[in-house]
Amino acid sequence: MTRDLGPSAHLDTFCRDHLPPAGQWPEMIFDLPGTQYPARLNCAAVLLAAAPPDRPCLLTPGGEVWTYGELETTSNRIANLLTNRYGLVPGNRVLLRAPNNPWLVACWFAVVKAGGVAVTTMPLLRARELSTVAEIARVNLALCDARFAGDLREADLGGVPVVTFGQSTLDSLIGQEPAAFTPVDTAADDVVLLAFTSGTTGRPKATMHFHRDVLAIADTFSRHVVRPQASDLFTGTPPLGFTFGLGGLLVFPLRAGASTLLIEKASPDELADLIERFSVTVCFTAPTAYRAMVRTGRMERLRSLRRAVSAGEHLPESTWQDFHAATGVRLIDGIGSTEMLHVFISAADDDIRPGATGLPVPGYRAAVLDEAGEPVPDGTPGRLAVQGPTGCRYLADSRQASYVQGGWNLTGDTYVRDADGYYHYLARRDDMIVSAGYNIAGPEVEEALAVHPAVSECCVVAAPDPLRGHVVKAYVVVQPDFAATPDLAAELQEFAKARIAPYKYPRLVEFVDSLPRTSTGKVQRYVLRERAAGGLA
Repeated sequence: MTRDLGPSAHLDTFCRDHLPPAGQWPEMIFDLPGTQYPARLNCAAVLLAAAPPDRPCLLTPGGEVWTYGELETTSNRIANLLTNRYGLVPGNRVLLRAPNNPWLVACWFAVVKAGGVAVTTMPLLRARELSTVAEIARVNLALCDARFAGDLREADLGGVPVVTFGQSTLDSLIGQEPAAFTPVDTAADDVVLLAFTSGTTGRPKATMHFHRDVLAIADTFSRHVVRPQASDLFTGTPPLGFTFGLGGLLVFPLRAGASTLLIEKASPDELADLIERFSVTVCFTAPTAYRAMVRTGRMERLRSLRRAVSAGEHLPESTWQDFHAATGVRLIDGIGSTEMLHVFISAADDDIRPGATGLPVPGYRAAVLDEAGEPVPDGTPGRLAVQGPTGCRYLADSRQASYVQGGWNLTGDTYVRDADGYYHYLARRDDMIVSAGYNIAGPEVEEALAVHPAVSECCVVAAPDPLRGHVVKAYVVVQPDFAATPDLAAELQEFAKARIAPYKYPRLVEFVDSLPRTSTGKVQRYVLRERAAGGLA
């Protein structure tokens, strides 16, 4: 199934007009019970109908509690304002800028109910980056937390109106709007959001997702792996502008009729405090945060957790083992992508094999392919390929032909599948280092270094070498109690040699104050590769 699209409710046809050519779509799979959706649906209406109006829905660290009914009413008033005062029509793109808080969620639901297309951005983006998003998405309107309006006003939005909220314009205006709003009768395959890739390789790409896609990630990964309950309280650190956060902190809890604690910003230590204070049961965050929480030694703060999900970056086996030993909780690892909207390979409970990412999530299928697109034998590294009820659709981007080949979504990751069907991550394809004829996976070296007590975090890339072609170079951030000295560099090299094959050890070690990261927290490896290639100090 590819491009048999239903009649659109969009009066502004920009998104449909810029879908990829039919021949560049991935094969779509809807054979899992529960993923056959009606031809017409508005995902906002479906999600808000999952619980009684008086059930708590959105919580904040400051003590705010929004019920499902309050979120319904507030988003209705905003939807009325957007259509009546600002002329929003179905298909218009609305840029959203705010940290994770109830007002951002209410605005997201309002846009979606009104048939608009949500373009939720990271609060850390600056004016130049926001200009790029606005240019690619051709936004018609912007809704912004008043505290974060500075960069947006400096951005080149082409004259697009900016409406602020949070004790500001929007708050006072919606009181005059009706509390009822009839959601637009959108098609299940109308575009509902544009999610931008995090820019780890340069200019971001806009990925286009349908109303049915939003429900599909909840009805696959969440329902069958996370297995939420209506009594759960979710929390975590990924922003809602990152699809990992949109799913884990908004779509999944609401699809289950549960609640979510929205955190604007928190260190791993602060996150652990909030988990204890609110008795959080489900957490979504990155591997580095779980590792940092373990290092605090105060794991009693996490005793309320029954589920902990790790994604966004590779989860080292050592982090999994340390977290399990300290809490008894088995971290749910997963790989997903902005292009696929959320996680498509994972495992939970007794299906978990530490060190392996897991199995294809119910509803998805996966394969490891060679350069010709043919499956490789188990145990052989190759290109990870995925199909399911979600798939890559870039907005007017020639890179569509690279991501989708032969009906498969090619994620850009190098994987090995074992004889039992488990998928094991090696590296991003551009993170494989070839040194003197040896293939070295950067994450394997990083994992070897990460368990040294002096290492706070590290990243390994290829550095040019006249004799070996490339050598392994490690950029290391040290713990506060250690000094970044040549002796420590030599110690780390010997430490790595004792844990992995000696040819894999980092021949170069450079200490840095921090690693360059995207607004979603992913390490910008291309920045470090360029730095290593340029021999910069």
